[in-house]
Amino acid sequence: QVQLVESGGGLVQAGGSLRLSCAASGQTFSYSVRGWFRQAPGKEREFVATINWSGGSTYYADSVKGRFTISRDNAKNTVYLQMNSLKPEDTAVYYCAASRLVTMRENEYVYWGQGTQVTVSS
Repeated sequence: QVQLVESGGGLVQAGGSLRLSCAASGQTFSYSVRGWFRQAPGKEREFVATINWSGGSTYYADSVKGRFTISRDNAKNTVYLQMNSLKPEDTAVYYCAASRLVTMRENEYVYWGQGTQVTVSS
């Protein structure tokens, strides 16, 4: 099993930045791919970004491309999501998830964190 704990959410003004962290423990090597997803009020959860073990492969949703950057520090078992130029429509609960596959498909992610709230004010 893999345990995931997100942190770093909060309230920020439009145009601002936040960095989310996802600390992992357990069988991290078996489920080495990390993804970030988000769910806004009244909406379905959606893919944001994903990264493989080495960090050499990353993919982003079109809505965040050029503004968000996913990265990882394997020595710390932590994945990050740097969010810049935030918009009110980025407001959501952000979830970290673990998978064996580099994929945007939510159902391929087996383990999930509890989520962290990001609120962007206009």
